Amino acid sequence: MICLSEAVREGEGGVRFTVTRVTGEEPAFVVRFGGRVYAYFNRCAHVPIELDWQPGRFFDDSRLYLICATHGALYEPESGRCVAGPCRGAYLKSIPVVERDGGVFLVE
Repeated sequence: MICLSEAVREGEGGVRFTVTRVTGEEPAFVVRFGGRVYAYFNRCAHVPIELDWQPGRFFDDSRLYLICATHGALYEPESGRCVAGPCRGAYLKSIPVVERDGGVFLVE
């Protein structure tokens, strides 16, 4: 389990977590948008740096896009596609998650 469902509120801050890979621990995050949860590796598609400007702050002021605090790149929360900024057309790397029984779980 990544977190309780109630920890991920619509258009609000996301929940940071780590994913263990063969190469080591990778930072990731989960957000809620349009009533669904979405998870991505916490790495800008332009330069491999974390997106959040403060821990768990992934949405821009409009709460419609995920934003890279360094470059201002904007990403669609439901697809991870960059719609503005230096990586336009690139995608955040998604992580499969499922929401059930009051929790958000990593799909392995």
